[in-house]
Formats: sequence, C-alpha cells, structure tokens
Amino acid sequence: MSKGFITILTLLFGFLSAQKGPYYQQQAKYKMDIDVDAKNFTYNGNQTLTYTNNSPDELNVVYFHLYWNAFKPGSMMDQRVAGQGKNGDSRLQKDGISRLASIPKEEEGAQNIHWIKQNGKDLKFEVQETVMKVYLDSPIKPNTSTKFTMEWDAVIPMQIRRAGRNNSEGVDMTVTQWYPKIAEYDYDGWATFDYVGREFHAPFSDFEVNIKIDKDYVIGAGGTLENPAEVKGYDPKASLKADKNNKVTWKWTAKNMLDFAWAADRDYTVESFVVLDGPKVYFVYQKSEKTKYWSESKPYVTKFFQIMNATYGRYVYPSYSFIQGGDGGMEYGMCTMILGEAKSVDGLVGLMVHEGGHSWNQQIMAYNESVRPWMDEGFTSYYDDSIMYQLFPPKTPKANPFTATLDRYRNFVKRGIEEPAGWLGDHHDNGTAYSFASYYKGELFLVQLGYIIGEQNLALVMKEFYNQWHLKHPTDRDFMHIAQKISGMDLKWFHHYWINTTKTIDYAIKDIKYGEFATTVTLENKGSIPMPIDFSILTTDKKVVNYQIPLNMTHTWKQKDIYGDFKTEAYWPWTQKEYTLTIPYNKSQISALGIDFSQRLADVNLEDNLVEVK
Repeated sequence: MSKGFITILTLLFGFLSAQKGPYYQQQAKYKMDIDVDAKNFTYNGNQTLTYTNNSPDELNVVYFHLYWNAFKPGSMMDQRVAGQGKNGDSRLQKDGISRLASIPKEEEGAQNIHWIKQNGKDLKFEVQETVMKVYLDSPIKPNTSTKFTMEWDAVIPMQIRRAGRNNSEGVDMTVTQWYPKIAEYDYDGWATFDYVGREFHAPFSDFEVNIKIDKDYVIGAGGTLENPAEVKGYDPKASLKADKNNKVTWKWTAKNMLDFAWAADRDYTVESFVVLDGPKVYFVYQKSEKTKYWSESKPYVTKFFQIMNATYGRYVYPSYSFIQGGDGGMEYGMCTMILGEAKSVDGLVGLMVHEGGHSWNQQIMAYNESVRPWMDEGFTSYYDDSIMYQLFPPKTPKANPFTATLDRYRNFVKRGIEEPAGWLGDHHDNGTAYSFASYYKGELFLVQLGYIIGEQNLALVMKEFYNQWHLKHPTDRDFMHIAQKISGMDLKWFHHYWINTTKTIDYAIKDIKYGEFATTVTLENKGSIPMPIDFSILTTDKKVVNYQIPLNMTHTWKQKDIYGDFKTEAYWPWTQKEYTLTIPYNKSQISALGIDFSQRLADVNLEDNLVEVK
C-alpha cells in the first residue's frame, strides 16, 4: 500500500471521526426524601438517582453541582464579587463590598455530602466548592443506566442571591438549586461551571420529592402536588396528617424538567385558576395590602400564556406556579420565585411575563445559559417586550415594541464599556455590561433578524425552532440553521458581528440632490456592522413609499415585511462605504425621507438618518 494512499485514508477517517454524531441527551430520575428543621433552617436529605447515559461515550466520572456552598465568606462567588467591586452585581455587593463576606457563620450555605454509592458500592468523591467530582466504581457504558444513592445535610443560607432564608419580604425559605444536582453531559463534555453568580444547566429529569416539614408551613413548588388533602393550603377540606414531631410530608412529582424548586412560609395563601387551552396557574404568596395587585394580574397572566402558546409554541407542563420569594425574579421548572410587593399591576405583570417567558427558554428549550446567556435572557426579553406591548398598549403610539430597548442600547454603547454577548455568562468583567450583552443584545438579535429577513419569516423561524428543538438542548448554531433555511439567506455574518463583537451599526444620509423629476440620495456606512437598508419617503400627500437596499452577503433578498410593500434596489456590497439611490420624486413631492421608518435598526446615531424636506 503506497504512502500516498495511507495518507488519503488517514485524512478521510480523521474527517469522518470529527463529524458530530446523531443528537442525544442524558436522562436522570431523582427520588428524594427531605426532612426539614424549619427552626434552624437546615434539612437532611436522602437521594436515589437513576442516570441514563445516552451518549456514545463511556463515562468514568460524573459531576454534581453543590450551589449553596458558594454562600459563605471566602468562596469563589465572594472573591469574584470582591474583585469586581462596584462593577459587580448590585444584589451581591453594596458600595463595592461583597455582601457574602459578612454572612454570619450560622447562616453560611452548606451542602455536606455524607456518602455516595453507585449500585450499592461506596464511591470516592472530591468537593471542589460548588462542584463535586465523583469517581465511579464501574464505568457507565453507552446506552446503559446506573443508580446513585447519597445522603447529605444542608444549611439554607442567608438570602443574598435567589435562594435563602428570610427574604426581604419576610418569606421564610426560598429553596432553589438546593440538592446535589448531576451536571449535564453532551457533545461538549461535562458542564461543570463553578457557581459564581449567574446561570444553570442540567439534563432533563423526572422528580419524586417528599418534603417533611412543620405542619404550619405551606409549600409552593414547580411540580404536581400528589397529596393536597394531607397538607395545608391547597384543599379547603384537607386533613393534615402530622407525625409525632408535628410534621407533615408533602409529596411532589414532576416529569422531564431541568430542576425542582420550592419555597415555604407559614403565611402563604394559595390561589389557582385554569388557562383555557393552557396550564393550571398557582399563585403562592403572602396575601395582604402590599400584594393587592396579584388578584388584578390574573387576566393578564391568562392572556400571556395564550399568546405564548399561539405565537411561539405550547407550554408543555400541566401547571405553573408564581411564588413569592427570592430576591427579584428567577425562573425554575414549572415555577418562578418573585418579589411580590409591586407598586403597580403592570409592574407585577411585567415581572411575571418575563419570568414566565423563561419557561420557554430556560426550561423547554433548555439552552446552556452559562455558555449562551444571551439566548435565554435575550429571547425572553423579546417575548417580554412584545407581550407587554399587547397587554398594556402604550399611551403614546410607538413604531414597534422594542423602541425603548433600542434607545437604552444606544445610550449604553456611548459609555464605552460594552462586552461581547458571546462571552461566558460568569466571565463578564462588568455587571452592567453582562446585562446589556445578555438581555439587550440578545433581544436585539431577534429584532435585527426580523429587520433583515422580514417579520413573517422571523415568526416562522421561531415556531420551527420550537417545533424541532423543544425539550432538547439547542445551540445558536441550531437556531441559525433554521433561520437560514427558512429565509434562504446567508446569515452567518450577522450572527458573528452581533454576538461575537462589539461593533456597531451606523448609517447616514450623506447627500441629497433634487432634480426636476427625481431625487438622488447618497447613503454612507459610517459604522462597522454592514446591514441591508430599508429606505422610505413620506410624500406630500401622506403616502409612504419604501425601498429595500439588500446587502450582498445575504445573497437572497427580503421578499416581504409587515411594515409595507417595497421596491428592491441593487444590492450594496459590504466593502463599499457609499451607495447612491435615485427615486422618481422631486422635492415638491417629498415631505420627509430617511433610513428605517420602522425604527427597528439598531443604528447608534439616528441624527443623520432622517431629513425633513422644507
């Protein structure tokens, strides 16, 4: 066999082996028995976890997350906050001083693992603060399952971020990211990011959770309560079955979720209502004058679920709970923890819409938020603005639901501290920069995409993305594949510019020459992100005439948009700084002309985009 032929075979098989195989995802089943000492804010836990390895890889170790270990002085979270100073998350620091540094010893978070076994055999494990590495007794071969059992105890931490005891509104316990949770394993390996403040990732799992707690407590959780007649709050005819320690056991189940979260308080009221063709919704909150807007919010929450189901894809779980707790708003499987003492009904509904919208992104679509926070936060913010625009129409008409977000983005860019949206969530140097990268640029990613491909196509993309990838773990590459297929456009350039850089869009009207029968307009690209341009004129008889100037890099041009018919002109090469457009109207026929009458383009300088003709 010749050396040349061997080289060809080597290259061929190397190429084939480098290709991504068929999609797979791991599966876990948890059975937990939890005994809560409410007086001391501690609990003891026993857990059986059946883990199925659907990957083509043999696993010799597994990893678990122990999130509460972060809530103590000297932790990595504390160090990160201290290092960022006043640039850090305002909920984690005050005047640049980490709030974690002053947590009293007795209120430090802890998840103390007593032992862990695989199929009955003791395993060696290493606790690396918020990550536990477990060395297996026997490898988990592809397409096989194994059973882990473990025992641990935990201290519910001082309420600083998301979880904890005695939140600012007096809720006793917000118990989230609270159990040893197995990490996600996929084509990129184990998702083992340390918990230093941001987001989470996990395999889809089934849960059977039994929580034993003092009989006077009411629990709100993301799941199905299997014994409402034996506990307080859910059934007016309930007969509590307390044991000798005056405790009752709450039995919860959930299927195919990323996590299970709960909160407990002695003053909770439970209310429920059913959304037509949607889930059963629970409100679990401290009912008082301070929370009066919860009752008013119910018709808006109903409309929210109906709009989401019709527009973006169906909510797949049987119920959803809005639970008063936490430190602001944070989404979990089938529930959210939110502060409840809102100042207005639209303020409360806005929080509910945003956190509820996360159910489609963080839970149903299940992105890796630690790697791509802009998909979860950004897409949810897009839903948020769109739906709030429908639920609470603005008193002053706006061109579209996203104008306020666009204005905030433009103002932020001027500060010169922007960081790329493509950065890992916990690795942004500035808390505000993280927020704009994830929430604002993630939202505007969809706004700009609608501008490029047309809003009708964007709606098709969003639905098809849901249809193909819900209850899986898609990436932005999967989203872009669908966007390109539906639009027929090459959009890789846009994704790169918007997500991986901090370059900006800035187009301008450079010159206008009026003729007897026509007007010639010279446009200029003063920015660093090329875009197609929608150019329009308002005639003196109040008609809008639209022109589309395609960008050569898409190679296929937009065919329609909801903002009116348009004539397509010759394309604008991205390397070309100026473009000349001639329109068959003279000065006396034009009232105004400009770039992007729809006001969707994220142009950072609007002053040179519009000209009033006088």
